[in-house]
Amino acid sequence: MKLTIKDVKGNDQGEYEVKFPLVEGGKGTQAVHDTVVAYMAAQRSGTASTKTMGEVAGTGKKPWRQKGTGRARAGSFQSPLWVGGGVVFGPKPRDFTKKISKSTRRLALRKALTERLKAGDVVLVDALTLNAPKTKEFIGVLSALQIQGSALVVAPASDKNLLLASRNVANVEFVTSDSLNTYQVLRTGKLVFTRGAFEKVEERLKQDEA
Repeated sequence: MKLTIKDVKGNDQGEYEVKFPLVEGGKGTQAVHDTVVAYMAAQRSGTASTKTMGEVAGTGKKPWRQKGTGRARAGSFQSPLWVGGGVVFGPKPRDFTKKISKSTRRLALRKALTERLKAGDVVLVDALTLNAPKTKEFIGVLSALQIQGSALVVAPASDKNLLLASRNVANVEFVTSDSLNTYQVLRTGKLVFTRGAFEKVEERLKQDEA
């Protein structure tokens, strides 16, 4: 598969041959699902917590005597039946992390990127640098590349100007090629790679070629 290389003005600068092995057919679909579920689960803080009857502060005195009052019997102010009492089977702090093997994560990323390439959602830029962290200049580059809607900009390394210029643009996210994951590849409308970033991602994915 070949991609058209563009410059920041949207002009064609040649073609680039995709080097990593594409995933054909239904292979990798389950890996993508498992990886995305694991990623979203890892975003949960898992800090929700409620107090059981034994943890609620209060006296251990019986509210009133067992018999003779005409009221329902009660043995504790901390009863789950009472307002301010304990919670039955409520949430406790827990770890939602799901373990995914490295090979599964690589297969998922390769599958996701393959599908985005086939759909024509990947834009390859020869180089993407800004002279200053100006949002207006960054928006101009997106317009020249005909990027509308949400987009993920992938650079080979952290770029302060790009990071500052892109953070005020709605639905645009900036990441480096080393931190790119399957969820990020799938969630945005367009993927904008610099040539250097795409080559680095290919190096990550070519490990599965054997």
